Amino acid sequence: MTELPASLVELAGRYGVATRFEDWTGRQVTVAESTLTAVLAALGVAADTEDDRAAALAGHEREYWQRPLPPIVLARSGAVSSFWVHVTHGEPVEVSLRLEDGTERTGLRQLENNRDPYEVDGRRIGEASFEVPDDLPLGYHRVLMHSGATHADTPLVVSPSTLALPARLGARRSWGLATQLYSVRSRNSWGIGDLTDLADLAVWSAARHQAGFILVNPLHAAAPAPPMEPSPYLPTSRRYVNPVYLRVEAIPEFAYVRGRNRIRKARAGVQDKADRAELIDRDTVWRAKRAALAKVYEVPWSAGRQLAYEAYCTREGASLDAFATWCALAERHGNDWHQWPEEFRRPDSAAVAQFARDHAATVDFHRWLQFALDEQLTVAQATALQAGMDLGIMTDLAVGVDPNGADAWALQDVLALGVTAGAPPDEFNQLGQDWSQPPWRPDELVAQAYEPFRALVNAVLRHAGGVRIDHIIGLFRLWWIPRGAPPTEGTYVRYDHEAMIGIVALEAHRAGAVVVGEDLGTVEPWVRDYLGERGVFGTSILWFELDRDSNGGQERSESGNDNGQSPPGPLPAERWRECCLSSVTTHDLPPTAGYLAGEHVRLREELGLLTRPAAEELADDRAQQAAWRAELRRVGLLDEDAGVEETVLALHRYLGRTPSKLLALSLVDAVGDVRTQNQPGTSDEYPNWQIPLSGPDGRPVLLEDVFTDSRAARLAEAMAQQVNPPL
Repeated sequence: MTELPASLVELAGRYGVATRFEDWTGRQVTVAESTLTAVLAALGVAADTEDDRAAALAGHEREYWQRPLPPIVLARSGAVSSFWVHVTHGEPVEVSLRLEDGTERTGLRQLENNRDPYEVDGRRIGEASFEVPDDLPLGYHRVLMHSGATHADTPLVVSPSTLALPARLGARRSWGLATQLYSVRSRNSWGIGDLTDLADLAVWSAARHQAGFILVNPLHAAAPAPPMEPSPYLPTSRRYVNPVYLRVEAIPEFAYVRGRNRIRKARAGVQDKADRAELIDRDTVWRAKRAALAKVYEVPWSAGRQLAYEAYCTREGASLDAFATWCALAERHGNDWHQWPEEFRRPDSAAVAQFARDHAATVDFHRWLQFALDEQLTVAQATALQAGMDLGIMTDLAVGVDPNGADAWALQDVLALGVTAGAPPDEFNQLGQDWSQPPWRPDELVAQAYEPFRALVNAVLRHAGGVRIDHIIGLFRLWWIPRGAPPTEGTYVRYDHEAMIGIVALEAHRAGAVVVGEDLGTVEPWVRDYLGERGVFGTSILWFELDRDSNGGQERSESGNDNGQSPPGPLPAERWRECCLSSVTTHDLPPTAGYLAGEHVRLREELGLLTRPAAEELADDRAQQAAWRAELRRVGLLDEDAGVEETVLALHRYLGRTPSKLLALSLVDAVGDVRTQNQPGTSDEYPNWQIPLSGPDGRPVLLEDVFTDSRAARLAEAMAQQVNPPL
């Protein structure tokens, strides 16, 4: 094993870069020196030579001591915390707090700090520590300090110690539909599900079957120029929304458009193509919908509508301007800003400002699209709550963004563009995963007091009663892969989870929302404990809930054997987690009917994704399914000769035997679909995120068909009975 230079180990530690880690087999791995220098370079730190590292360490130390205050101070409600202050050694210092409501707090208690002074350019700098009292209100406050001629201030974030459940939900359990909105079109939508369809689906599930929420795929924005990226988990922006989800006719100005019949004919044409197509064609939909939206945009506004639009633009500020400008540039120069003319590759360049002035109408059109989306999301959430939902819409926050997209362009100083995020090798992906997404730079997040992250979380919760955070472990650490290297040559980079989870908890508290973390896979136990302590729900998928203790905790080997022991069986319902969103399946697996038919094995074999013979995979799968059927029979939910539909129903009823507070029914299960929406490990090999909602026979199912489908009604009613059992 090659020994790493001590200076490199120390420097990596300063920036949260792991030099060693434990792999999926339990083996300690030392990270390659080339990986460490590449990752540090992505953080703006030169580390190739001993002199580089010495200079970087000295600069890191110097930067710390030259700061009068930390970039951000963190505290939890009901708990005492502290912060440091740097002043010229021996000089007195005054410290106070300015609370969010304008109130001033003085008289902070000074704590003992015996750290030796540090000299910078002949000036001796001393460090003092002060207490943050435990009775501060939740919110974003500021710390103020005065010492001689030095005046400084910094943000103070006080977050909930534990995120309480929204009052609307209280102590009750709740169930909801999980849906991929783009796949669920109605007779009045434009060949793809839209926000009016979302509201209608919420009303059906709530009014008819007492659903408390509707979990929807990420609605994040895609690039406006073709080809439109089909994956909702690879957006151009996470802060803004994809206008393909707009219902054109629901925009108030549509009533005053001249030639409305032509727009209706355009919609009918798109619907006709969708009726005949096997897959969802976003480009055709967006081409027709954009033309119609351009006509609506031209309608003069009333004075009140103009005021509403101006208020929206003021609230969104420079971020909306940058996003709209990027969209206008993308329509002219393509969706990859790295390929644009050099003068347009920085959002703050004079050329970009001139472009925005020269194309003011196009830029404003893209601002207006987001305003229309904001209004329709407001209506959808209000409609869901009025129909009786506890939470309403539960949105989904993707783990990252397209490296060539709007957020990567606008936030390039706070994203690490020289690396990509992914996952290290594990039992099921032994080559690792590269998600091709630039991760947040933890140092820049701190330097900017987490403002970009706060704005993102605020945006996704603006119209939601809950949020599912994809790969929530990424708020603790992420696997960084140097550009051009395979995933096996990456390393972990740490984030300040206290800050990031604290901001999520505070924003969710203010929104009255639940936070669900997707914590599937290998997760250190302390992370789940921490998330539970902070009131963040976990995620349980039935097929993955196995009783690891039943065979001595042995993990299944690649061959399917466990050193002579049987593979783990189902985890009994009573031992599932309480603060959890539990479901039978997920979008990365086939619908339950397809899973029972072995579709997940068949498809992976067809695509060459198996790491062992298909016969072994099928044998293990049959054994697992047999174990679950036995468990269902043990608890009295399944007869010996039950068919597929009865088994699907029993699996969902089993969720009700768990203590989980939130239960989800996938809409594809409700209608008997069999095809998976996404096959991990593929790109063009499988039509990911392009499968329309279909029935067991493969024929598309419209939203109106869902409302009259006896299978959907039976499953939805079964879910309602799990959370509201009859007296």
